[in-house]
Amino acid sequence: MRAEYKAVSDVFGPLLFVEGVSGVKYGELCSVILPDGEERTGKVLEVHRDKAMIQVFEGTRGIDIPESTVMFQGKTIELPLSLDILGRVFDGMGEPIDGKPPIIPEKRADINGAPINPYAREYPNEFIQTGISTIDGLNPLVRGQKLPLFSGSGLPHNRVAAQIARQARVLGKEEEFAVVFAAMGITFEEAEFFHNDFEETGALERVVMFLNLADDPAIERLSTARAALTAAEYLAFDQKMHVLVIMTDMTNYCEALREISAARKEVPGRRGYPGYLYTDLASIYERAGRIKNNKGSITLMPVLSMPEDDKTHPIPDLTGYITEGQIIFSRSLERKGISPPIDVLPSLSRLKDKGVGKGKTREDHADLYNQLYAAYSKGKEAAELAVILGEATLSDMDKIYLKFADVFEERYVNQDEYENRSIEETLELGWELLSMLPKRELKRTRDEFIDKYYSKHQKEEARESEKSKEREESVIEEKESKAST
Repeated sequence: MRAEYKAVSDVFGPLLFVEGVSGVKYGELCSVILPDGEERTGKVLEVHRDKAMIQVFEGTRGIDIPESTVMFQGKTIELPLSLDILGRVFDGMGEPIDGKPPIIPEKRADINGAPINPYAREYPNEFIQTGISTIDGLNPLVRGQKLPLFSGSGLPHNRVAAQIARQARVLGKEEEFAVVFAAMGITFEEAEFFHNDFEETGALERVVMFLNLADDPAIERLSTARAALTAAEYLAFDQKMHVLVIMTDMTNYCEALREISAARKEVPGRRGYPGYLYTDLASIYERAGRIKNNKGSITLMPVLSMPEDDKTHPIPDLTGYITEGQIIFSRSLERKGISPPIDVLPSLSRLKDKGVGKGKTREDHADLYNQLYAAYSKGKEAAELAVILGEATLSDMDKIYLKFADVFEERYVNQDEYENRSIEETLELGWELLSMLPKRELKRTRDEFIDKYYSKHQKEEARESEKSKEREESVIEEKESKAST
């Protein structure tokens, strides 16, 4: 039942106020009809007695207050859902923008879904392979986890997000896997990159894309994240699929929330963000997870660019409280030409110990990442000492660790964006790097793993060293022979 009112009382920025309304609900959609027949879409942000405050998606410029009509539609934003959404591209409201026919829905769902009941949650414990060594080897992603990427302006977080979307898969099971990719407030160039990349690599057929461009309405940005999670819930809990949701950039989402809050003249909180920022983010993040007695799952990787690379900024700060860890990008690594520039020391996956080990990745995985962390940390300490006191003051062991840190960044952290490393390749690379250290330094690894993996790489390194020595001797002999003739 549609209710029609011709009682627009005021316009303020993107907001429109209507008086004398009845039965209007928060979040309800409406149409604003101008005298010339132009129709604009709005959403109810607040209702007080007989007054309603509406955010107009297309803006309020040119609205004739006494002559405009507001028609309430009696429903909120609903997403049409079926398996046909796979391989499709939508805007932030869930409307197709790829030139293909509209979705014929099996069901329609309100995008304002509820977080998963804590009692109904299943604990995350299954490893997801992303093909990126710094994540798989050191901060493993677990099915049902919320693991954000903390980046900075100008760092390649979008390329890493696209790489994860292309490569992510659940190991050891022939179960269906899908990716829901939501981009908010991005440029047209970035949108083209994501779409072309997924299309050219063949990943698009298992991806559902929601694109909200920088020039799209701010209110649509808030709908994009919720529309993406609604699609993910359908695929995961109705179709029993494993779904990875990637959202970029949550900073743009929060900026839109601040813009709307300022237009509503709400009392600002930290740095001008509304006081309910934590609650709003939690209402998004907590929709991810696993449900008891349901095969499907939603794993969430939100991407956010920290303003001024500040980890204490409200957006990364509050995100860190809600999620289970963080992957942090480093500007200093990016200057060195290391890509992806993931700083492994401050990065953390709080559920990593639940997704590794025998039957999940490999028996030595936990010991290996502990040893790699310790060795890389000592190498970074040696590098700091070398800067302050000079490299000549370092002990022989410090120099070995210093070399280890450099090689670790060049070979383990550094990785081409189209290089998909299996977990076995990542683990073997880790042991190969540890073979640079004396056996007595492996204090965080059990002897049985040292004998099985470290010794093998030590022998291979010894053979390579012997071959290299033989080649050098051969070259010297050849030069001496030529000199004598």
